[in-house]
Amino acid sequence: MKNIIFFFTFFIVVSCNDSNKVSPFDNNRNESKTKEFPKLDPNRYNVAFLIMDGVYNTELTAPFDIFQHTIFRDSIKAMNVFTVANTDEPITSFEGMRILPDFNYTKDSLPKIDILVVPSAEHHLDTDLEDEVMLDFIRKVDREAQFITSHCDGAFVLAKAGLLDNVVSTTFPSDIDQMRDMFPKLDIRKDVLFVHDGKYITSAGGAKSFEAALYLSEHLYGKDIAESLAKGLVIDWDLKNVPHLIIE
Repeated sequence: MKNIIFFFTFFIVVSCNDSNKVSPFDNNRNESKTKEFPKLDPNRYNVAFLIMDGVYNTELTAPFDIFQHTIFRDSIKAMNVFTVANTDEPITSFEGMRILPDFNYTKDSLPKIDILVVPSAEHHLDTDLEDEVMLDFIRKVDREAQFITSHCDGAFVLAKAGLLDNVVSTTFPSDIDQMRDMFPKLDIRKDVLFVHDGKYITSAGGAKSFEAALYLSEHLYGKDIAESLAKGLVIDWDLKNVPHLIIE
């Protein structure tokens, strides 16, 4: 009886460690996978969110929420929202969220970008400013985009790319002095939550990223649509109550 038990145990061990055994959950592991790109409605604005490791959740998700909800409003030119990065691998936000980029701007064929959103990221004050591939991508998008927007320290990236040389801008309140030291020729304002100058909208970031995104929505679609988008996210929206600066 002991010999029978020993033989049964040995059989189980060998079977469970068989390197040729295929798990029922791995049926496609050896099949080549083709990258799937988001389907973009050609009658909408294309809104790209530039993401990288260390991106902050709020500066990404706040405007993403506002802009994505435009598809549920009638009689407007809504927005296709998607992410772009320099990799096909998942991006890890500062808070630990993992995000799979829609497009890799270093190799994919990208659609024309009408609005570029640059959320803040952990290294926007140092190493990210040395990423010439990223900066060149932003400069290229700038040539055709209708709007370039930043939240929090995303303004540092726009400044480094040379986009803010002749416009008024702002950034995260406690980083304004550092931005002025780093870019002494720029006109950087305090005591406002966002600045709109020409095609550029820069915001203080954080939860106030909602306000900057709602402002752009009101600019494009009118007050009623902006209020409707805000209501859908339980936000009290009234532009008159938001400290801001619009350069005519």
